[in-house]
Amino acid sequence: MPGALQQNTFLWLLLPLTAGIVCGDACHDAFSRPVLLWMAAGCLLVAAVCRVYRWRHGGRLTACTFLFCLGCMETVAQWAESDYPFTGDESLYKVRIVEHGEEKPRSLLYHSVLLEECRAGSLQPAARRSLFLLYFPKDSLASTLRRGDELLIHARLSAPQRNGNPDEFDYVRFLRRRGGSGTAYVPAGHWQVVGHDSLRTLRQVASDCRERVASMYRRLGFGGDELAVLSALTVGDKDDLSDDIVETYSVSGASHVLALSGLHIGFLYALLLFLLRPLWARWHRLKPALVLFTVVCLWAFAFVTGLSSSVVRSVTMFSLLALTSLQGGRPLTLHTLSTTAFLMLLFRPLWLFDVGFQLSFLAVLSIVLFQPLLYALWPVKQRFLRYVWGLATLSVAAQIGTAPLVLLYFSRFSTHFLLTNLWVVPMVSLVLYSAVVMLLLAPFPALQQLAAACVERMVSWQNAGLRLIESFPYASIDGVWMDLWDVLLLYVFFAFLYRCWVRGTGRNVCLMLAALLLFVSYHGYCVWRDSPRPGLNFYNVRHSPAVHCTTQSRVSWLVTTDSVPRLDGLRRSLAPHWNRLHLAPPQVLADGDSCAFFSVHDGLFSYGGKRVCILHDGRWRGKRAGASLLSVDYLYVCRGYKGTFEELSSLFAVKCVVLDASMTPFYRKRMKTECLKLNVPYYDLAEKGYLFVPL
Repeated sequence: MPGALQQNTFLWLLLPLTAGIVCGDACHDAFSRPVLLWMAAGCLLVAAVCRVYRWRHGGRLTACTFLFCLGCMETVAQWAESDYPFTGDESLYKVRIVEHGEEKPRSLLYHSVLLEECRAGSLQPAARRSLFLLYFPKDSLASTLRRGDELLIHARLSAPQRNGNPDEFDYVRFLRRRGGSGTAYVPAGHWQVVGHDSLRTLRQVASDCRERVASMYRRLGFGGDELAVLSALTVGDKDDLSDDIVETYSVSGASHVLALSGLHIGFLYALLLFLLRPLWARWHRLKPALVLFTVVCLWAFAFVTGLSSSVVRSVTMFSLLALTSLQGGRPLTLHTLSTTAFLMLLFRPLWLFDVGFQLSFLAVLSIVLFQPLLYALWPVKQRFLRYVWGLATLSVAAQIGTAPLVLLYFSRFSTHFLLTNLWVVPMVSLVLYSAVVMLLLAPFPALQQLAAACVERMVSWQNAGLRLIESFPYASIDGVWMDLWDVLLLYVFFAFLYRCWVRGTGRNVCLMLAALLLFVSYHGYCVWRDSPRPGLNFYNVRHSPAVHCTTQSRVSWLVTTDSVPRLDGLRRSLAPHWNRLHLAPPQVLADGDSCAFFSVHDGLFSYGGKRVCILHDGRWRGKRAGASLLSVDYLYVCRGYKGTFEELSSLFAVKCVVLDASMTPFYRKRMKTECLKLNVPYYDLAEKGYLFVPL
């Protein structure tokens, strides 16, 4: 490894800490208090052995062992904070709403902290103030709830459940890593406001400040996509972003500018350096005070934007950059980056699994390593071309670091990312600087209104430019599938590429080519292994009942229950699985439709020698079979059928009943009881998850 990597103390401390965090997250259920105590005792034993034998590298080994155990124990402790003993029964609880409500398609979501719970017939303080997501029906009464309201609710608190669909987003880990214990649905009439807590945490005060800034934008006349993009760029408020503008930014490769993070903090940091550097260049003794002022300004901006996790991470990194500039030399180095990551993970280990954290640090790491090498390829003398070349190499370097993760999480690669960054980075910098001026002009309404018109025009130009890039041919490659090992092998190849670039020895070239061959071989094996198989697929996705008929090719069909099916949830949940199988978007067949292989009539169809009947209404009730019963391999019972299974036994000869997750618990329980009574096998998607029937 290059000397800079070998001498980076915090990098070698970061590696065992990260390994311990990963181990603690993967095995948090297996680590009890005695196990953690044994780990601590083992760490002390390693230190004692190294001291007795005076091993040369004993100090580093002891430190690595200690940090591994520390990362593991802190992670397990954070998982334990979100544990809650669920009973499965409805009960009475007292909760406090801690954040403003979020409007969902069918409900209102409020983040709430559990204050009291019913034990022994009376409300008693909760053993732990767990965080729960409470869903209320959309009505005028629920919409009046505000942060700080204390409620009595009668509901069933439930642990987050996995649907069991292949390659589906792990919502359980997502919620638990952020401190959430579970969810609950609170029906109308099952809650009552009993008080209000006016005390606010620092984060809540910051959130109110962010909302006031967003309200100021509305008063200044901003609206539509311009308001949504400006709020996202400056205060991190993405609630008003439309699906169209999000897709435009995603396809063009500019999604990173909508997530308030390192790019925006970097622009603000650069502006402060530009304004203050002439002062400390003339009066050197002012430099510490001016650097401290820079750090205060960065944290003030973080406060105005609501102290979101991504902004706090970025401000922490740039604060350390500002402080290290007091020592002279390059402000942004691998040592600074690893120090920042180490301190942040030491404070909050589960930040390691935040997508924003990963993308931010890998982008900066790639810029630190690759950008100087790329910039040196073409020595440019003309000032403007040097700026363009610097911006281009910066974009390419950042893309090297983030592309594997973007493919892993979003299955999309924006091919025009270089053109996008050449347009959007200067525009975003102008918008941010102009927005700062606009906010500072608040005491002068006329001037502020003029500045607002300029900002609105620049945001409009920015959006128009990205829409133009989106319209270019092959603007993005979608449906790309990569698993975790693909990503790790690709980063190993990038590491050896950097090593080979710095020290182009024959050994390093061979290692780089071997890493590339290993990645290509593994990815090719995965493509062969994950080729689609012909069969029937039943998914555990509520409100989207459908039977997915697959072939050995990329062609497939979705047989649905409605003439106008609601399949957004199904596509969103199953997109990763379909990408892994390299399936084309499935053709949707409703009742009465047909394709070259089969047709659907009254929910009945035959595919691959298997007959399936989708039961979602009362169309088969009251009918009688002729001389013989109608043979059905799979009777797919969905929400909407109100009859009993005994009524169907006189019409169908059923080999297996599939119960959809959309059914109510009452009907699902009744169906299972009747199936057991008639000795008919059944499969409950809500309990067992995804079902695949090979053909």
